[in-house]
Amino acid sequence: MKGLADDARATVSELAERVGLSQSACTRRIQALEASGEITGYGARLGHKRLGFHVTALVDITLSTQVEEDLARFERAVAEIDGVVECALISGAHDYRLKIIAKDLDDYERLHREHLGRLPGVTTISSSFVLRSVPTRSEADALFGAG
Repeated sequence: MKGLADDARATVSELAERVGLSQSACTRRIQALEASGEITGYGARLGHKRLGFHVTALVDITLSTQVEEDLARFERAVAEIDGVVECALISGAHDYRLKIIAKDLDDYERLHREHLGRLPGVTTISSSFVLRSVPTRSEADALFGAG
């Protein structure tokens, strides 16, 4: 799984060679990982700034209730907002933390006005802006080690 997480563009034959399996056995393992939900998708890591998105905001949101139906309604509404790249139900003083990318502060202010401020059940919104992203290990390295 680490080989695939490191390079999702690798061919099955390349992966099979790296892990010492036949191509058909490697294909069956990948299909089993997909079917079990251990592999949830494939994607590219985008350079947000190169795409014109220069602001990253971390937004803590508190809801008026934690009733399951209200949480589900909030989550459905958040899923419709362009710019929200992550939404996590969290423990602590707030209920949710959103990660939002925007072109600039004006774009973020528009998202806040048109979308965040209209989310169902919201009582407080607290925004922090990322000043610098510190390079860290890949998700695969964090889960499986760098070796």
